[in-house]
Amino acid sequence: MTKAAPGARGATSVQVWDLPLRLWHWALAILVLVAWVTPGTYDRLHRLAGYSVIGLLAFRLIWGFAGTRYARFGRLGVRLRAAPRYIWNLRRGITGRYIGLNPAGTVMLVALLFLLAISTITGAMEVTVTFFGVWWVEDTHAYASDAVIILVALHVLGVIVVGLLQRQNLVRAMFTGRKQLRNR
Repeated sequence: MTKAAPGARGATSVQVWDLPLRLWHWALAILVLVAWVTPGTYDRLHRLAGYSVIGLLAFRLIWGFAGTRYARFGRLGVRLRAAPRYIWNLRRGITGRYIGLNPAGTVMLVALLFLLAISTITGAMEVTVTFFGVWWVEDTHAYASDAVIILVALHVLGVIVVGLLQRQNLVRAMFTGRKQLRNR
């Protein structure tokens, strides 16, 4: 499971995120970006991206119970309860070491999945006969979609900050699936 990372003294590399989870993550990032830039101009592409996100959300729900260790939702409660203290400690540069998602990342995962579900469901509702032009559906879709973009920006910022504090390339880890663990 672990192996020495090339050129890294005192560190080992461990497989954290499996290929299906990494493909899900980057496909979701691309589709959210496509959905964000296409409403009103390329409505067909916007709807296709939204429906694809619904499919990805369904996959993630299944993979959260059937996937590999770090893809599962089993530790969500523990990490969510640890989030306030973790975020408070970030002010002083204290990050702790987590192999999978840290508590702030867990909060982000839950918030993004929740808001993406609201955004995509209300987006799908908007194109039905029953809900077309209904103000609260349109407003909910718009607000949830805007909140998703804000959370995405916070997610990227958080990855950069924690990566710098831990001296670890977390973006590369989401491509390779491997994280470096420093031996103490």
